[in-house]
Amino acid sequence: MNFFFLQAADTAKRLVDSAQAALTAGAAAKKLNLIDLLMQGGVLMIPLLLLLVLAVYFFFERWIAIKKASRIDANFMNIIRDHILNGNVSAARSLAKNTDNPVARMIDKGIQRIGKPIDAIEKSMENVGKLEMYKMERNLSVLSLISGIAPMFGFLGTIVGMVQLFYGISSTGEYTLSTIASGIYVKMITSATGLIIGLLSYVGHSFLNAQIDKTVNKMEAASADFIDTLQEPTR
Repeated sequence: MNFFFLQAADTAKRLVDSAQAALTAGAAAKKLNLIDLLMQGGVLMIPLLLLLVLAVYFFFERWIAIKKASRIDANFMNIIRDHILNGNVSAARSLAKNTDNPVARMIDKGIQRIGKPIDAIEKSMENVGKLEMYKMERNLSVLSLISGIAPMFGFLGTIVGMVQLFYGISSTGEYTLSTIASGIYVKMITSATGLIIGLLSYVGHSFLNAQIDKTVNKMEAASADFIDTLQEPTR
């Protein structure tokens, strides 16, 4: 009977110890936050972090510039049209010159060419439009470059992780979780980080291109409206 109680007590003690060990392991796992997890990716996380910073910076820098360029007063072309039809070209030129957006600069070039053939006016405005479009697209290629480079760094991290994994196995001669953990961390974390940065850069690049297209459509509509105005008889 005593032997039975001793066995039961020993079993209970083992269960308690196992439960305490599991709780300790769970608490240790919970302490592994996102930053600690990312640091397990190794030295390749440094260029990936740099790519992320560049992507965020150029996205917001271009977004602010494009948003500013797209701000066009709805009555701007109506006022220009009224001035030109009334023969008050100087007032139209003053309004266009003092308005800071791509449409106004394009219209200003067209007003400067009034009196010349329509084809020459259209060509001058088209050249200004191309320059304004180039200004909006400036540095946008950086996002496209990052969207391609970041996954490559992730793939490089996969190779480095596999090298570490096999090196750990060959040096210790043991195929245990502790031996291969570091290599798996590098492989998975760098791959995931590279793909996420590449995806964010690609989405940001596509979004900014869509905003540029909207602004270009406004410029084309304003150019067509201006040319139509020049072909109307003055009042």
